[in-house]
Amino acid sequence: MSERPPVITVEGLVAGYGDHVILENVNFEVRPGEIFIILGGSGCGKSTLLKYMIGLYRTSIGRVVIDGTDIMSVDDEALKKIRTGFGVLFQSGALIGSMTLAENVSLPLLEFKGLSPVFVELLIKMKLGMVNLAGYDHHYPSELSGGMKKRAGLARAMIMDPTILFFDEPSAGLDPVTSAEIYDMIKSINENLGTTMVIVTHDLDLIFGIAHRIIMLDKEEKGIIAEGDPRKLQKHSKDPRVFNFFNRTFKE
Repeated sequence: MSERPPVITVEGLVAGYGDHVILENVNFEVRPGEIFIILGGSGCGKSTLLKYMIGLYRTSIGRVVIDGTDIMSVDDEALKKIRTGFGVLFQSGALIGSMTLAENVSLPLLEFKGLSPVFVELLIKMKLGMVNLAGYDHHYPSELSGGMKKRAGLARAMIMDPTILFFDEPSAGLDPVTSAEIYDMIKSINENLGTTMVIVTHDLDLIFGIAHRIIMLDKEEKGIIAEGDPRKLQKHSKDPRVFNFFNRTFKE
């Protein structure tokens, strides 16, 4: 994994809203096939960084290079083409309530004209089957549990066979059992398909269970204060902020 060129490179990124700077001079790489987690406390800029990485936000300071192309500098048409190579699972699942699961999952395919309806139907069934939602094609989001909505969102993110998947808090709002099912599914997709995963979370079970490598953001530092294997950071970090995060205990 480490011998191959990075699939994502972030260089000197400054991120924020208007004049309010949240992150300064952020630098890191994501390697092909790894599960890479962005973590940190509330308000540190985790989800903001993800939005820059998928091109929802733009900046004139710094670069986000995906497969050799800086998505901060390309036009909208070029960015649209680059986005066909990755999928995104937003925190809520972002399903459209008036559409069936099959219609929701097929949304990314709408811009590709001339696809056979039979092929599209087969693709939808295959992706729903991969997330254990076979037979739910004609159900609406209101008929699904929270975990099922997340899995449906994952099926939609995978419909284009992306090489990279981005997740924003995949376990948010889920019970521990359902969260574990989502973790297992993410890990299985990574192992079986070699898909690169970038995940925003503060869930320690997820971090220790599946992460290959992490970066930890800090609100006061406005940047990265730790990078590496979370298991090694838990044992050996000399930074009290990092050590306390990975070894935190809760008092009754």
